[in-house]
Amino acid sequence: MRLDAARLDATFSALADATRRGILLRLARGEASVNELTQKFSISQPAISRHLKVLERAGLIRRGRAAQRRPASVDPQSLRDIVGWIDRYEKIWEKSYRRLDRALADHMKGRG
Repeated sequence: MRLDAARLDATFSALADATRRGILLRLARGEASVNELTQKFSISQPAISRHLKVLERAGLIRRGRAAQRRPASVDPQSLRDIVGWIDRYEKIWEKSYRRLDRALADHMKGRG
């Protein structure tokens, strides 16, 4: 899946907050409800709900419904999309570094 600018902005904005990164890390181990996350992070239920909404809008998590419970879970495809986006840049950087290494090696050969 190709990531558009709005989705990238939402994703990186969501990940800019340490609490949301912590929530995402916790959800990577398995789904959790607002109450379970509230106990883990020692912040209010409304604050956890706001963080979950930001993560959900960014497409990083999904919210389910199981009776009274609304568990949140990581959306693995969304994370794969982000990793794919980052990998493209890593390949570009690696190619640039290899060119730089060759240029430096050539330069050093000319000096010796």
